[in-house]
Amino acid sequence: MSRLKFLYCSDLPHRAVSVYIYLDDRTNKDGECWPSITTIAKELKLSQSTVRRALRDLRKAKLIETEQRYRKKGGKSSLLYKLKGK
Repeated sequence: MSRLKFLYCSDLPHRAVSVYIYLDDRTNKDGECWPSITTIAKELKLSQSTVRRALRDLRKAKLIETEQRYRKKGGKSSLLYKLKGK
């Protein structure tokens, strides 16, 4: 049985399924990763707005949590993604 079966059986749009699988593939042992929206969009061949909608879908389904990260000088960095599914 697939470890992502819960995802395939969900009512999530295909954009959210694709982004979740992408994030899952890049997580560390703590279930965290931090690719930029630009990187996710480029590698999945989706628009940045589609990736943002997918992330909103995943947060609403409580499959991920996001946390804004900041650079040492105070500027925004990429989001930290914490996967909650499974």
